[in-house]
Amino acid sequence: MDINEIWGLVSLWLINHGLKIVLIIILTFVALKISKMLANRIFSVFKKTRLEAEIQKRTDTLNSLVRYILNTVILALAAVMILEELGIKIGPVLAAAGIVGLAIGFGSQQLVQDVISGFFILMEDQIRVGDVVQISDRGGLVEKVSLRTVVLRDLAGNVHYIRNGQINVVTNMTKEYSQYVFDIGIAYRENVDEVIEVVKQVGEELRNDLDFKDDILDALEVFGLDKFADSSIVIKARIKTKPIKQWRVGREFNRRLKNKFDELSIEIPFPHMTVYMGEDKQGQAPPVRVSMLDRPPA
Repeated sequence: MDINEIWGLVSLWLINHGLKIVLIIILTFVALKISKMLANRIFSVFKKTRLEAEIQKRTDTLNSLVRYILNTVILALAAVMILEELGIKIGPVLAAAGIVGLAIGFGSQQLVQDVISGFFILMEDQIRVGDVVQISDRGGLVEKVSLRTVVLRDLAGNVHYIRNGQINVVTNMTKEYSQYVFDIGIAYRENVDEVIEVVKQVGEELRNDLDFKDDILDALEVFGLDKFADSSIVIKARIKTKPIKQWRVGREFNRRLKNKFDELSIEIPFPHMTVYMGEDKQGQAPPVRVSMLDRPPA
């Protein structure tokens, strides 16, 4: 067979099959674009209605999941069509894939566990895109939820990929609403009731601030004197906010409370200790030698 015959066969194959493969690839890219537009169009209806943030999070999560499923189906169909054009029989391939898949299935129980766990996570609405969650010793903002993994980005920008099958306990810090808890330490000599009134006043001022009032859902709740610590007495309080707004509100409250305490000379004590020198059997304590040195000013 000479070069002309070989070129003729190649040209004939390109005309009969090559163009179809190119067309399949082009249509696959078009279908992927359409699936993305279709998913966005479907869920854009919910965005236009300006639903609450909680429903919006679930909408974004389902949007990414629908796009993932559509893309998987489109790519699988395109692969089957290309194999047919290459002259590969689909039936034996699928049969072999079934046998191989069965063999792999016994060794890939983790994958099955991940998918089943991911299904229940999505169905029970445990985690949504945009939530701040703690999973085991990893925490951060949820960037993606799929049937296999949950992707978190922490405050330092690190991205954590967590298999759904490894998730036993999820702590969602932004489900429906959030709360910031304050442990306010003051000196023992301070009047607790007066300090509580100051704390309430600062909380009310923050709630009426134009920059923060939309983030705060309820008035500051002061529980009262919570415990006697080594160097201070601790007043516990909390404030209810919109999801993921608790840290912004909490930091501003702390800043204002510190300024108010400084203005009213309310002491926030440094940690200190009482030194006990001990006693002998006669009840006498050993002398303590204290030396004061005068140093010239720097």
